[in-house]
Formats: sequence, C-alpha cells, structure tokens
Amino acid sequence: MPELPEVEVVRRGLEPHVVGRAFEAVEVLHPRANRGQDAPLGALLKGRVISGLARRGKYLWCELNGEDDVLFVHLGMSGQLRIGHTDSKHVRIRSHLTDGVDLSFIDQRTFGYWLAAPLSKIDHIGHDPLSPDFDIVAAARKLRTKKTHVKTALLDQTIASGIGNIYADEALWRAKVSPLRKANRLLQREAIAIYEAAAAVMTEALAQGGTSFDSLYVNVNGESGYFARSLHAYGRTDEPCDDCGTPIARVILNARSSHFCPACQY
Repeated sequence: MPELPEVEVVRRGLEPHVVGRAFEAVEVLHPRANRGQDAPLGALLKGRVISGLARRGKYLWCELNGEDDVLFVHLGMSGQLRIGHTDSKHVRIRSHLTDGVDLSFIDQRTFGYWLAAPLSKIDHIGHDPLSPDFDIVAAARKLRTKKTHVKTALLDQTIASGIGNIYADEALWRAKVSPLRKANRLLQREAIAIYEAAAAVMTEALAQGGTSFDSLYVNVNGESGYFARSLHAYGRTDEPCDDCGTPIARVILNARSSHFCPACQY
C-alpha cells in the first residue's frame, strides 16, 4: 500500500496539472471506486474548480471552490492517478478538466476510491510526522499507552498517520527497537526516537520518489520510486544487517510481516 512518501510524491506531481482547473466531466467506471457516494459523482463535481491539493498521512484530497466538501482520493492498495490518456484496463474513474487535461484513477485491486465529502471525515486521523502540526511528545505518550506490540501500535493512524508496514520496519531498525516490544513498555525517549526515525526515513524516501516494488505504485507520469534500494530491514529476510551482519529476521504480527535485526534491535 502507498504510504506517506508515495502519496506525497503523487500530490506534488499532480498539483501543477490540476490546481486552478475545473471538472468538466467525471465518469465512474467501477462502483467500488466511488462507494459511499449518495449522488452521482459527475454531477457533484461538474464545474467545481480544484483550488488546492492537501494531504494528511495517506489521505489526499482536492480542495474545491464553493461548498465545504472536498474530493478525497485514497489510493488503497494499488491506486494510481495518471495525467493524460491511458489505455489501462484497470481505469476506474475518468475525469476531464478544463484546458484539455485528463485525469484517470487506475486501481487494479479496487480498494481505493474517490469520494466527495466533508473534510471532517478524517478528523480521527492523526497528524503525520512530516506535518508542522505533529506533536512528537504527545504522539510518543499515546504510543506508550498501547498494550500491543510496538510495530502494531505504530500502524495506528489515529496516533500518527502515514506510517505503514515498510516505514514502520525501517523506523524501528533505525531506532534500534524490536517490533516485538510492547508499546507500553517503551521509555518516552525511545518512543520519541521511533517517530524521529520515521520522519527521517520518510523524508529520505520522499527525495527518491518513494518505494516501488512493482508497477502498482507509480507517480502521475508512470515513473517508479527508488527508495527500495535503500531499505535496511523491510523485505530483507535472511540478508545481513547493514550494521552488524546478523541475518534479518521475519515474524508475523497481526497478519503482517515484520522485518528486524535480532541483534541490533531490542
């Protein structure tokens, strides 16, 4: 699933193409791509101008002129936004903007969606570690209230958004904390160090266009990110730890793979 860096890459790539332009027509080709919408999406968006693009964690939205609603664009597991014509058989929504700009939503697994809704829909989502509104001390305290494994607690988007499986593994490796530790047994300085590591690794990933393992994540021009080459833990089962040489271990926590160094992380 695209995480914070990948969604931010998409936001930045999309911004110069769509901001200031209005929707002329929107065609929903698969009902799951607009699930939960009461009125036809084309009617709701026709004539509405995209005044800005914003993001919180993995949530991306178009700010619209006029009414209070925004257009949420959630990439789900495999969602892509593409500028220009595409012949992909997985196009779920096609939209036409003024000045001849075409914007398509491609989603092979159909977990993503477009939804016109009030911004309050994501009030429960916490700020992300790259946001100026992120309170790292408060987030660390909330993390330490959780009785689950720290890896599981890190994925709680109500505490800090945008961290998924990849960057949780990488943050824990950098902070030298085992994913098997219970979050409520962390020291405050350890919890802060984890979020500092998460911010650092996601900043580096963002500079490299995000992490791509296959064609399911690309930016608006169809290009892949290259941060997969810089991963220290995620997906490196049995490879030597870059710090100590111990083989990277893999465990399953809450049906998710976690990768860590059993010597460095404790």
